[in-house]
Amino acid sequence: MDLTELASLRSAPVPPAAHLIDGTRRAASDGATMDVISPADGRRLTTMPRGTGDDAQAAISAARRAFDDGRWSDLAPAARKTVLLRWAGLIEAHAMELAVLGVRNNGTEIGMALKAEPLSAAATIRYYAEAADKLHGEIAPTAPATLGLVHREPAGVVGAIVPWNFPLMIGAWKLGPALAAGCTVVLKPAETASLTLLRIAELALDAGIPAGVLNVVTGEGSVVGAAIAESRDVDVLVFTGSGATGRRLLEASARSNLKRVYLELGGKSPNIVFADAPDLDEAAKVSAHGIFRNSGQVCIAGSRILVERNTHDAFVDKLAAVANAMKVGDPLDPTTAAGAINSHAQLEQNLDFVAEARQAGRRIVTGGTRILEDTGGFYMAPTIVAGVRPEDRLARDEVFGPVLAVMPFDTEDEAIALANGTDYGLAAAVWTANLSRAHRMVRRIKAGIVHVNTYGGSDMTVPLGGVKQSGNGHDKSLHAFDKYLDLKTAWIKL
Repeated sequence: MDLTELASLRSAPVPPAAHLIDGTRRAASDGATMDVISPADGRRLTTMPRGTGDDAQAAISAARRAFDDGRWSDLAPAARKTVLLRWAGLIEAHAMELAVLGVRNNGTEIGMALKAEPLSAAATIRYYAEAADKLHGEIAPTAPATLGLVHREPAGVVGAIVPWNFPLMIGAWKLGPALAAGCTVVLKPAETASLTLLRIAELALDAGIPAGVLNVVTGEGSVVGAAIAESRDVDVLVFTGSGATGRRLLEASARSNLKRVYLELGGKSPNIVFADAPDLDEAAKVSAHGIFRNSGQVCIAGSRILVERNTHDAFVDKLAAVANAMKVGDPLDPTTAAGAINSHAQLEQNLDFVAEARQAGRRIVTGGTRILEDTGGFYMAPTIVAGVRPEDRLARDEVFGPVLAVMPFDTEDEAIALANGTDYGLAAAVWTANLSRAHRMVRRIKAGIVHVNTYGGSDMTVPLGGVKQSGNGHDKSLHAFDKYLDLKTAWIKL
């Protein structure tokens, strides 16, 4: 990491942001703006457009024209690949700029942000670029007098609504396969993390992606997001965020054109530690990082630790030792292990969960408080709550902050019942040296991804998606193309 470059970027002025619609920077149609508040110090970083329904419609119309006239969808897949590879290279070349801008915008610690945001986004776009000219159709096994062909065609205009915790990484999970497939996109970033997505969209134009193919509109979800969801010119809608918003998007699809809607929603992911785990110290370290890095603002965060009772107390002590050793603070300090909470509202929500647990008599092992308030930023100590019961809100609902619920279990069956005892099914983990048990747990846990003797870190070769109320469809891997391609059969009599 270039510390000199980091020092120069951390206080660089950030000019007012603008929508990117049909290849041009635009203000909101009514001129309204929103302040961008940095969670690192609570100060205004810049402004961005408070988008209107008219702005969203302008972007959708641009994307519709760009798709229908074939400026992108009719390019040879190898040509799209060349442009996307150039775009990935530009993102990589601007990685430090993008990482620091993102940290100032959403508070993620720089060590994680550099790798998980621009470098991850570049790698994702490169992955899908390389796959663009390898998406074959099919020849059906028909009778000799008939030829059955199955074509894979781009679905059309994609509306993508992405969250604030990892905007570039998650944004690239949508943009990479959608653009590689030949679709055009209208992207709506989160209100509290729009700046880096606007910047990589500018880099996309520099790379040669035609005007209108990638459009970015900032503003409130209730206005801009709703307009995208209600539009009859959007063919596919992809979203990562809360369950409540996901439901509204499904309702909007039903009210409009029945567009396909793919959702990656909340999680309350169980991390199950058996006494025979290969290395309990390693399990404690990885598990603590699995909830406290990025201040718990990770979709698959292991927010519930289920520990076999005969090792419960000792393991909680190990977790607390790791949590207490983590440096929380300035997210632009490379030695920081956990940065800021994204917003004051999110911080208050996190603290409310802890206050409710405390009132119910649960044991606050460590943390549970706001810290570093004198900086003006939004910081919270890593928090461990023991004695949590299955009926507690802390055991059932997503916090999306650095708050870990710990629960004991006695048997494998009890661990499964606790693990599956929420509405969610996004991620999980099992720590055990028993190979048979590991396979049994993977089979019985209801989750889109189950880690064994680790937590997090899966790469682009495998899908990420949820079951139950954690959503539908998959990001990552070649399976992600399924969301952005239509199948068309040609049935030909010879």
